[in-house]
Amino acid sequence: MGSLWALPPVVVFGVLALTIPPTRFLFGPLAVVSGVVGLVYVVVMPRWRYRVHRWEVTEDVVYARSGWLWQKWRVTPLARVQTVDTLRGPVQQAFGLTGVTLTTASTAGAVTIKGLDRAVAERLVDELAQAVRRHGGDAT
Repeated sequence: MGSLWALPPVVVFGVLALTIPPTRFLFGPLAVVSGVVGLVYVVVMPRWRYRVHRWEVTEDVVYARSGWLWQKWRVTPLARVQTVDTLRGPVQQAFGLTGVTLTTASTAGAVTIKGLDRAVAERLVDELAQAVRRHGGDAT
């Protein structure tokens, strides 16, 4: 998934360097630098994301941790959940992934769990919907 963000600059700079000879001194090095940065991103990003992003659902609460450098730890009581939504954009659909969003009346905004396998997300949504009903959440 990281290559979808890392590859376009390399291709654009490479094509520009090859098709506009007077600019090779600029676009050639830019293609190389963006390729190195993109490669580092593709190698580091999945490991870092796996290490940092976490979520857990208990009987009463949903815990979600996210962020790359500044990490946010959110604790959402199921009794405060108003809606449980899923999101599958085109890239997520291509990789069989889904995002789950829990909306509350909190000023901190919704809690989002991204990059879940589609089957895991569907089970999570069913489990959360049942738990919210049990707790008589804001959505009922």
